Amino acid sequence: MRIVIAAAGSRGDVAPYTGLGAELRRAGYHVALAATDAFAHLAHDAGLEFRSLPADTRARGDVAGRRGLMRIAAAFVTELGQGFADVVDQGTDLLLLSTTTAPLGWHIAEATGTPSLGVYLQPTAPTGDFPPVVTGSRSLGRLANRATGRFALRMADRVYAQAVTQLRHRLALPLASPAEARRRRERANWPILHGFSTVLVPRPSDWRPGLDVVGNWWPHHDPAERLPSELEDFLSAGPRPVLIGFGSMASGDGERLSEIAVRALRRAGLRGILQAGSAHLAADGDDVLTIGDVPHTLLFPRLAAVVHHAGAGTSAAALRAGVPAVPVPVTADQPFWATRLAAVGAATDPIPFGSLTAERLADRLHQVVKRQSHSRAAAEAAQHMATEDGAQQTLRAIRQLTEGDDAEGDIMAEHSRRGGDRPDAGGGQ
Repeated sequence: MRIVIAAAGSRGDVAPYTGLGAELRRAGYHVALAATDAFAHLAHDAGLEFRSLPADTRARGDVAGRRGLMRIAAAFVTELGQGFADVVDQGTDLLLLSTTTAPLGWHIAEATGTPSLGVYLQPTAPTGDFPPVVTGSRSLGRLANRATGRFALRMADRVYAQAVTQLRHRLALPLASPAEARRRRERANWPILHGFSTVLVPRPSDWRPGLDVVGNWWPHHDPAERLPSELEDFLSAGPRPVLIGFGSMASGDGERLSEIAVRALRRAGLRGILQAGSAHLAADGDDVLTIGDVPHTLLFPRLAAVVHHAGAGTSAAALRAGVPAVPVPVTADQPFWATRLAAVGAATDPIPFGSLTAERLADRLHQVVKRQSHSRAAAEAAQHMATEDGAQQTLRAIRQLTEGDDAEGDIMAEHSRRGGDRPDAGGGQ
């Protein structure tokens, strides 16, 4: 059986699917990861086939303001949609769609008859439990949260409008708006698995059937990989340091952020590691080290705390390591995750990126390191997350979808009608 995972966005929007894909490959499936070219190496390192999606997000991650963000997002998905149909060939038996790619992938699935499953990193379905992840973090009450959630979906439909029109024309499908396609999926209880922990977002009781929270999908990393020797030496040379990094955010703001970071660390009396990222953070000194990309799973357990942009992946990685955080959300869903971290006690109150100063950061650093309550909450969250296995849950869902109720036979028949070969039966699938 051949599975295509389609994901797009920043590194944090793609990397979790490398671990999921590797788990599915070990179970006997042939797995291809479709993403933008910047992440080809992530797929290859995980032993997955790579298929190229157009568009580039590297210069877009730090766009602020809702209107500007929507404009950039619409341009991105329109570019993405132009080449999306090329990644799903006649040999594809199952399409796994991320939050970003699902509103395009539905039309590919319709045109080719390929079964599909949602694999989301964010909760997008309206609920009374919390407001939509893209509108901020303040709850408006159950009725208003749901209403705002429906409004957020309509705004997302607008972002995809041009891309969907062009894609359906290319696929020779009749006209249908993004809203029509979405409502069709909702009525059919199209299954969506959410790859985050229930410690941060328990499954809302008012969600429709077919929506499940399965636990995180962790980025693949080679078990033989080790931290660079310079980093090992720094970690061994004194008390546990604090990592400060903003991932793919804050491009071009590195000099100012580096100065803030170093002043805050020294004001709080802490050693620090700056992770360069897209901001290109950098600093020198016996008490500060600058690094590039290293696996979170190797570094985070050896830290006193993490200062980060509150992306979904980094937030989860810090929790998994049992390390408290100081969230500095920049845009999109980051304020949502920052607030969830603080709500479970594993982080301080967030510092909005636009309000970041050395004094505020030093105060939060002192709080997160000196107060044991944050460390205890992070350790408790880590224990909870250790009981979850998002990749195995997803594997079980795929087997149920493709094998239960003779669905596998239906897939084979559909595959045959499309002129493909019988799905690979290797690995007992």
